[in-house]
Amino acid sequence: MFKKFTNGCVSIVQNYLPDPFLFAVILTFIVFILSIFVTGQGPLDMVIHWYSGFWNLLGFSMQMVLILVTGFAMAKAPIFKKGLESLASIPKGPGTAILTVSFIGIIACWINWGFGLVIGALLAKEIAKKVKNVDYRLLIASAYSGFLVWHGGLSGSIPLKLASGGEDLAKVTEQAVTEAISTSSTIFSPLNLIIVAILLLTMPFINKAMHPKKEKTISIDPSLLKEEEAVATEIKTKADKLENSSIITWLLSILGFSYIIYYFIQNGFSLNLNIVNFLFMFTGILLHGTPKRYINAVKEGVKGSSGIILQFPFYAGIMGMMTGSVVGGTSLAGSISSWFVSISNETTFPLFSFLSAGIVNFFVPSGGGQWAVQAPIMMPAGADIGVPAARTAMAIAWGDAWTNMIQPFWALPALGIAGLGARDIMGYCVVNLLYSGVVIGIMMLFV
Repeated sequence: MFKKFTNGCVSIVQNYLPDPFLFAVILTFIVFILSIFVTGQGPLDMVIHWYSGFWNLLGFSMQMVLILVTGFAMAKAPIFKKGLESLASIPKGPGTAILTVSFIGIIACWINWGFGLVIGALLAKEIAKKVKNVDYRLLIASAYSGFLVWHGGLSGSIPLKLASGGEDLAKVTEQAVTEAISTSSTIFSPLNLIIVAILLLTMPFINKAMHPKKEKTISIDPSLLKEEEAVATEIKTKADKLENSSIITWLLSILGFSYIIYYFIQNGFSLNLNIVNFLFMFTGILLHGTPKRYINAVKEGVKGSSGIILQFPFYAGIMGMMTGSVVGGTSLAGSISSWFVSISNETTFPLFSFLSAGIVNFFVPSGGGQWAVQAPIMMPAGADIGVPAARTAMAIAWGDAWTNMIQPFWALPALGIAGLGARDIMGYCVVNLLYSGVVIGIMMLFV
């Protein structure tokens, strides 16, 4: 029964889910029309909001391109590649392959979402070369399923914003939160740890149970996943000597790792996108040995970044329309949040905060953007109803992470590494969405 349901989800997604770029375009039209009817703004207002937001993710887009490219280049280094190969040799069959990728993906994403996205996809790709008869689509989907826990992990943007305190926190929450809230009440709270533990212990087996029968398995020829072997460069000129100089690599690595060591001494194991990219980049530079080898690896990695470059501006435009309003009016995202508040009480408010965040995240797939939209509405409402601020914030955080399972925005780096399209994995992700939604929803009501 479960496999039939999974096969049905996969079949529907394969037939009806368009290319991620067209998906973003369709979402653009939907938000444009809904915003006009719900908020009473005119078409020109929405066009202005759309363009106002269109370029707001340029910095973040570059970070995401770099997380893909630097992670890929690091994995191409001979030593790192051997480490991945050793890890990929552990599973001996399709079932253990899915379990291994799922467990590591969840743990890695809990530590840091950017690190987890890259490492999970790279490991899945390496396992696909070694394990016969494993469904490649499910393998990558299993790696991506770890992304469910990122907002409940050490790099969750919403709990970290609460822990930072300050005037900005008070302003965005409409004075509902005026002091910093410790991570002991958010990331390390019983509610959060129970959700993470349940997903860690059960999601890998859900993924394993989805593996299709042998006749329906779509595996991949390992030869198609083999990268081009590095070709020795013939050194003829002074420029060739510089490009192949290990001295330059060592000097550059000393410079980079000097800051990395300083950063961790000052900040502990606190990771963000910039330091993860910096760590990936200089680890790759060091392990490749010469500038030329690293340049070649980066050139190969850039090939998978086209989806990010093309689609992220459109999602930024969607966010602009979702959050755009005229003076004295409300935005579409605000209207959605306010409706859920209107039907809530002290018991149901965390659940409805979670559900509303899941809906808003579908159109505003950014933790920071979602917090800016929902915090001014949900945090004061929660305080008025009598729900602790940390509980309301984590409900928003989990809702933001939840619908990432069917939102191609965050899957693009993993898909770029794997060489797959969104429709290849989203059928399996629908099952993950439904299962995790039940788990988190129950926890929001009763814990």
